[in-house]
Amino acid sequence: MRYAHPPAMNQDLPAFLASSPAPAPGTAFKTIFSRATHVIPVCARNEPYLVGKAMDHLPSYADASILVGLDGRIVFVGPHDALVSQSWFNASLVHATIDCRGKSLLPGFVDGHTHPVFAGDRVNEFALKLAGATYMDIHKAGGGIGFTVTHTRNASDEQLLADLATRVKMLRVLTRHNKSSHPVKLSVTYLGGHSVPKTKTLTEYTREILDEQIPAIVRAQEAGDVHVDNIDVFYEKGVFEREETVAVLKRGRELGWAINFHGDELHPMQSGTVGAQVGARAISHLEEVSDEDMTVMAQVPIFATLLPTTAYVLRIAPPPARKLIDAGVPVALGSDFNPNAHCMSMPHVMNLACVMMRLTMNEALVAATINSAASLNQEKERGSLEPGKWADVVVVGHEDWRHVVYEMVDPPIAGVYVKGEKVVV
Repeated sequence: MRYAHPPAMNQDLPAFLASSPAPAPGTAFKTIFSRATHVIPVCARNEPYLVGKAMDHLPSYADASILVGLDGRIVFVGPHDALVSQSWFNASLVHATIDCRGKSLLPGFVDGHTHPVFAGDRVNEFALKLAGATYMDIHKAGGGIGFTVTHTRNASDEQLLADLATRVKMLRVLTRHNKSSHPVKLSVTYLGGHSVPKTKTLTEYTREILDEQIPAIVRAQEAGDVHVDNIDVFYEKGVFEREETVAVLKRGRELGWAINFHGDELHPMQSGTVGAQVGARAISHLEEVSDEDMTVMAQVPIFATLLPTTAYVLRIAPPPARKLIDAGVPVALGSDFNPNAHCMSMPHVMNLACVMMRLTMNEALVAATINSAASLNQEKERGSLEPGKWADVVVVGHEDWRHVVYEMVDPPIAGVYVKGEKVVV
């Protein structure tokens, strides 16, 4: 049995999307993604993010192409016939043509929350969880975040590509990655307030963060060794309490770092209210968020970055995604890749979001693209397939893009492109 791809839900979709002014005749272009069965740009009117019912209404172009300039930015998105009817295009040179017939095209996925730098693993803790141990049981016994921090602190320079104190070392690794030729870039977050060392009280460690760690990071920034985009704290009962969380986050804001913090994971902590108080861009987790805090987050707005892998691994109730969306909170998705949730697959995260949190597949795609980009202040550069943005493109080896979500573990991804160049087969 064969089902047709669902029609575009945007009745007023522009005939095509193109740069303005139009390119001059004879212009050279890097790449054309040619004649995809469907192109799903996610946004078509430069929306910075989508909320509520708009998350379930996606634009779609049939028999469509994407044209990419030599600078790696999108020039045209829309029906192929509309492209070839442009006089400037027929007098131009395209260096590479990618035949996308029988395929669909999506914006590159943006992981809204990940912990890519660590040493050691926590496979033994996974066994303990399977036997019934809770997250806080393991944390209090010296496992969890503290275990990973200890291993990361003791890792060799070669293992982590850097030296200096642990926190600066981790930031240096991330900064070096962004300066490298690797095509995938990171939004770098300082998370000093993640776990309180056994040898210190919360008050003592907060003072260390404020008086030692942050000044050291500032010095490293001034030397050009480190770049920081965001600041984070694990705001949780028995870890970082409200007073200490607010103090650290405010200091980061004073330095120009966006606030993007862990909140309401295991206990209701009024994270939305705290987020509004400190000017947060996003809050991650929110398994225990209250109705009142959802209202606050929608009004500001503050992004809710949801991490279905966490609830899956910890066997806890997932965040109330439907209530968040219905309340008008902008919802994003992240993998939460770390030793506790060892997942680097955004398609798998999207599948879990649909099954565990009852998102539609359209909503999951929005949450994994434009909304996650916007949660990291990246919405002007990526997250949708629109002229002027980077040509970060996922080629789906099926005419119905929803197979990326539907096919667990091994989705039919035919290629991943960054700035119009292939990075993954």
